[in-house]
Amino acid sequence: MEDDFKNLHKEEDKVIEHIPVIIAGLLISLFIVALDSTITSTAMPKIIASLGGLQYYVWPFTIYLVTSIISTMLSGKLSDFYGSKKVLISGIIIFVIGSIFCGFSQNMAELIIFRALQGLGAGIIFVLPLKIVAEMFPPRQRGKYIGILSAAGGISSIVGPVIGGFITDFLGWQWIFFLNVPIGIITIAILLAYFPNLEIIVKDKIMDYFGILTFTGGLTSFLLALELIQQNNGISTLWIVLLFSTAAIMLILFIYTEKNAKEAVLPLYLFKNSVYNVSAILSIINGAVSMGAVVYIPLFLQEVQGMTASASGASLIPLLLGMVIASMITGQLITKTGTYKIYGIISFGISIIGMILLTTMNINTDLMEVGIYAVVSGIGMGMALPIITLAAQNSVSKRDLGVVTASSQYIRLLGSVVGLAIIGAIVNATLNINLQNSHINVSTTLLTTAIHDAFLICVIMNIIGFIISFFLKDLHLSNEMEEIGYEESPGEPDF
Repeated sequence: MEDDFKNLHKEEDKVIEHIPVIIAGLLISLFIVALDSTITSTAMPKIIASLGGLQYYVWPFTIYLVTSIISTMLSGKLSDFYGSKKVLISGIIIFVIGSIFCGFSQNMAELIIFRALQGLGAGIIFVLPLKIVAEMFPPRQRGKYIGILSAAGGISSIVGPVIGGFITDFLGWQWIFFLNVPIGIITIAILLAYFPNLEIIVKDKIMDYFGILTFTGGLTSFLLALELIQQNNGISTLWIVLLFSTAAIMLILFIYTEKNAKEAVLPLYLFKNSVYNVSAILSIINGAVSMGAVVYIPLFLQEVQGMTASASGASLIPLLLGMVIASMITGQLITKTGTYKIYGIISFGISIIGMILLTTMNINTDLMEVGIYAVVSGIGMGMALPIITLAAQNSVSKRDLGVVTASSQYIRLLGSVVGLAIIGAIVNATLNINLQNSHINVSTTLLTTAIHDAFLICVIMNIIGFIISFFLKDLHLSNEMEEIGYEESPGEPDF
């Protein structure tokens, strides 16, 4: 017993001594995954020109999203079984191997398959750094680190297009994937050298295979149906209805499975926790609004104001800088004040203002105005990032940290996908209605109206988020590592 106590303190001293290096390793791991997404978007036209398969343009993105959401869901439970360090390193290895294969792809089919492998690794990396922060630090101290890690996506979005364009033009598109290899190896070396072996939370390694199967089937059917709707290329309505029906059946089976599973990938008793429910809804809204801004600001600048693709992409820098800075500052404020609810309310309030400003854009709006509107929107969206994750983690016991952190991430991803589909459908409806009435091709005025409608939907979503944020319970953020949460037994949910 005495030896165990001494070993525990040695491990704690090791963590304290190497915190900056450990956080750097976690940040780099998140950065390479986020950077890969933005670089790939920039390079895809060149990839299509090299490999062919224009009709499959969206599939490398779609399959990556599907597999990353699936592995995001699994990563929390796997880390509970085998430890966060092993699972994170395994995720980085899978991501690096997938990157190598992507770089050697000879046709679009191979690229799609290897992007699926990349996505499996990426999903693990999306989740575990945030879970590790919760395992290493008491609730009150987590905010500043979650804020820093949440900024990784914004930073990568700023530098990604520039790096992607440079690499594609001067080294070839293959090197956007090969770039991940040395960075991944460096990250693994840091984690192996400095990262502690954290406690394995769940001793009984019982995997919920049927839950995984039904979730995967439902998610794949749902995303495929959304993709077919957005493509609008003459696909039979029957196929779309069939896919949505399959998704609904799989959802029912998934709920039934999770209700009875001993180690569910998404325990249904979590939904009895009001903080988790509110955090999940806010996460969906934040994901949808963020995606709407990222897609429709460049579209406005390109198609309404006639800017080039590269220039319109650069116009997102104010939005992303606002998100990055706001996320980091909010995390620091949470740690300093020990409260988070007020910042959640403020974040959606600012986001409402930003989106209202974006609805006022027209052909005469200058670039400076667009930049100011984007910064305000970015600040609002960025403030919410550390709050949503921290609130959910702080509301549960240590045993559920893995599944809660994982679910927060894939719920936000789903919010992005579904939100963008809804916004896109409304934009298309606006164009179709106006076109039918006017019998003319899409004009600048018409497109401005459609994009105005897109931002108006974002305003409405933010108003809903603003109202719901008042229901977010401001639970005590302890400065001690302790078990908090509700008392229900994981094996016996009460409905």
